[in-house]
Amino acid sequence: MRACVKKETYVERKACGEKEKFTIEVEGVSRKFGKNQVLNQVSFAVEEGEIFGLLGPSGAGKTTLVKILTGQLLQDMGNARLLGRDTRKLGAAEHGQIGVMMDNFGLYDRLSVYDNLAFYADIYRVPRDGIFGMLKEIGLYDAKNRAVCKLSKGMKNRLSLARAMMNQARVLFLDEPTSGLDPVTMREIHRVLVEQKRKGTTIFLTTHNMFEAESLCNRVALLSKGSIVELGRPGDVCQKYNHLNKLRVTLKDGEEVLLENGGASAELMKEYLEENKIASVHSTEPTLESVFVELTGTSLMDTCGGAGDAHFAKRLV
Repeated sequence: MRACVKKETYVERKACGEKEKFTIEVEGVSRKFGKNQVLNQVSFAVEEGEIFGLLGPSGAGKTTLVKILTGQLLQDMGNARLLGRDTRKLGAAEHGQIGVMMDNFGLYDRLSVYDNLAFYADIYRVPRDGIFGMLKEIGLYDAKNRAVCKLSKGMKNRLSLARAMMNQARVLFLDEPTSGLDPVTMREIHRVLVEQKRKGTTIFLTTHNMFEAESLCNRVALLSKGSIVELGRPGDVCQKYNHLNKLRVTLKDGEEVLLENGGASAELMKEYLEENKIASVHSTEPTLESVFVELTGTSLMDTCGGAGDAHFAKRLV
C-alpha cells in the first residue's frame, strides 16, 4: 500500500487521515465589481481553534471576503475552502457548522430577544433549553422578553453574536462585531469570544480596531485596497517594523520632541538632561496602526476611496 504523503491543503491532509489543521484556506482569491478590483490575489489559511483577524479600513474588502468564505458571493479567480469544501459548493453540512454575524443581519425587530433565538434554534434543530444559558452568557437574560426594536446597539450586537453561536458552530465569522460600541460592551463581547476560543471554536474576525486585533487575535492579516500587505502574529508584525520605535520627549516648557530611539539622538538627549529641560520621556513602540500607515500611507480609520466593500453595498441599493 502506498503511504500517504503529507500535503499542504486541508482536503489532502484529511484524505491522509491526518488531524485537520486549517478550517479556512484562501488561495489567490480575486473579485471585481465592474472595473473596481475589490480583492486582489488574497491568500492565507486559518488554523483550527485560532482567532484570525482581518484588519483594514472601511472599504478595504473585508465584508466581500467574508461573503465569499460563507458562500454568499462567488470569487472571480482563485480558490477558497471552508472545512475542506470549496466555498462555491457549500451545503447544509457546512452551513450547519458555521455561525455568521454581520451588522445585525437576521434579527427580527418585532420579536423578543428569546423568540429570536428560539426561531434560530428551531432552524438549526438544536434544543431550546440552551437559550437561557446563552442569554446569561451574553448578558441579555434580563431583557429576554424585550422586543429587539427596543434594544440598544450594544444589546443588538450581543444578540447577533448569540444567534451566530446558537448551533455551537465550529467556525464563527464576525464582521466588525464591536463597531460603534462603548468600551464596556466591547469588553463583554471580547470575553465571550475568548471563551468560545477556549472551547475550540475557530473565529474569523474582521475589524478596523487596532486594540481589538492586538488583544484578541492569534494572527492578523492587514488588508489594504483588496490586497494583504502583511500577515502574522500581532507582536511579530509590530516587531518587524521596530524602526518605527521613537522617543517622545516632553520638555518643561511644554514642547514635545519626537526623536529616533537610537544613538543618533544621544547628543541631543544629553543636552536636554544637562540643561534640566526634560519633563518626561516615553518610548513609542510600533503598533498595528503605525505599521499599517507605514505600509499603505493611510490609517485603519480611513475609508478606502474607489475600492472595497462600498461598491458591494452600492450594488445592493
